[in-house]
Amino acid sequence: MKKAPIRLALMASIASVVTLASVQPASAIIVYDPSNYAQNVLTAARTLAQINNQIRQLQNQATSLVNEAKNLANLPLDVLQPLQNQIRQTQQLINQAQHLAYNVQDIERTFADKYKSIPMSASDQTLVANARERWETSVGAFEDALKVQAGVVGNIEGSRASMERLVTASQSATGALQAAQAGNQLLALQSQQLADLTAMLSAQARSQSLEAARQATAEADGRERFRRFIGGK
Repeated sequence: MKKAPIRLALMASIASVVTLASVQPASAIIVYDPSNYAQNVLTAARTLAQINNQIRQLQNQATSLVNEAKNLANLPLDVLQPLQNQIRQTQQLINQAQHLAYNVQDIERTFADKYKSIPMSASDQTLVANARERWETSVGAFEDALKVQAGVVGNIEGSRASMERLVTASQSATGALQAAQAGNQLLALQSQQLADLTAMLSAQARSQSLEAARQATAEADGRERFRRFIGGK
C-alpha cells in the first residue's frame, strides 16, 4: 500500500519529461553524421588542391612570360656601323688606285695600248715615254698596295675592340634574341676582316701583276732599242 504513492510520483515525473520533450523545437536537436562530415572534409581538401594547382599554373605562366620577354629583348650593343665604316675606308683606298683602276674595260684598254701592241716603228722618244709610263704605273700600284695594307692594319685594333665587346655581350646575353644578335654581329666582324684581307691581297696581286707585265714589255722594248743601236752603229 505504501508503494502506490511512489509509483504514482514516478509516473507523473516521466509524464512531465515526455511532455517537455514533445514541447522542444526540432532545430534544437543536433545530430552528428560521421559519413557526411568525412565527405565534406574530402570535398574541402579537393578544392584546396585545385586552388594550389591553379596558383602553380599562374606562377609557371608568369615565369614563361618573363622568359619570353628576355628572349625578345634586343642586344644593347651595335657594332655594325663601325664595321661598315671600316669597309668603306678600305673601299676608298681601293678606289684611289693610281694610273690603272680596278676596272675590266680600263685594264683591257691600257694593256692593249701600253703593254701588248708596242709600236716598234715609233721614235726612241716615244718608246722611252711609254716605258716611263709603265714604270710609273708599277710604282703607283706598289704604293696603292702599301696604302691598303696600312689601312687594313689600322682596322685591326678596331676589330679587336669590337670582338671583345661582342664576346662580352654574348656571354652576358639574357635571352635567345640577344645571343643571336651577338652571333650575327660576330659574323659581320668576320666578314669585315675577310673583306680587308681580300682587298689587301688584291692590291698586292695587282702590283705584282703590273710589275711582271712591265718587265715582260721592257724585254721587247729593250730588244728593239738594242736592234736600233746595233743598226745605227
